[in-house]
Amino acid sequence: MELSVDRGSPVPLYFQLSQQLESAIEHGVLTPGTLLGNEIELAARLGLSRPTVRQAIQSLVDKGLLVRRRGVGTQVVHSRVKRPLELSSLYDDLEAAGQRPGTKVLVNTVVAASAEVAGALGVAEGGEVHRIERLRSTHGEPMAYLCNYLPSGLLELDTGRLEATGLYRLMRAAGITLHSARQTIGARAATAGEAERLGEETGAPLLTMERVTFDDTGRAVEFGTHTYRPSRYSFEFQLLVRS
Repeated sequence: MELSVDRGSPVPLYFQLSQQLESAIEHGVLTPGTLLGNEIELAARLGLSRPTVRQAIQSLVDKGLLVRRRGVGTQVVHSRVKRPLELSSLYDDLEAAGQRPGTKVLVNTVVAASAEVAGALGVAEGGEVHRIERLRSTHGEPMAYLCNYLPSGLLELDTGRLEATGLYRLMRAAGITLHSARQTIGARAATAGEAERLGEETGAPLLTMERVTFDDTGRAVEFGTHTYRPSRYSFEFQLLVRS
């Protein structure tokens, strides 16, 4: 790939280089597993100092896009998934971003609805609801931990099918028309259990998302509480000025 820097620009040289590399990763020019070569080669190729190249690479290592492997060199890991704020599933968003989503079902059972779950789904507290917990990964690395509750008997939730595709696809296949959702996005420190599942340190920052989804009749069909690794995932907003 072609890399260049503009020495007359006020933008720091390391940032110019890191932006070009990040763009190449985001657009699939540099695919996961690609080796960048060592810092000395890149510095000589671009006529930059080694510390400048090191700073550019480190900024992408910090973002989780590159990794330094002993005896291998600097390697592309993945691109961060930018999720638009619309009613879509993580599985569909990952496929649309050119990622290879993988799913491991950790829990698939019927439980008694807590007060929070009952209020979200509009069912009686203590009544039966279906609970599923899944670990979603891309390129073999964990990205998100998904916990979802659905009204009991809404649809067949087979573990094999849940690991093969997305929950919303199963709902649509069962004739459920998704219409709208109420969603809250936040952040907090990872618990020990969450850190272990997502490959982070205890106390590391995590993105959180809570969503209640409704079908075209106004019925609540899903309540989800999800946690995401911010190095692998972000939410994208489009803001409009009110006239």
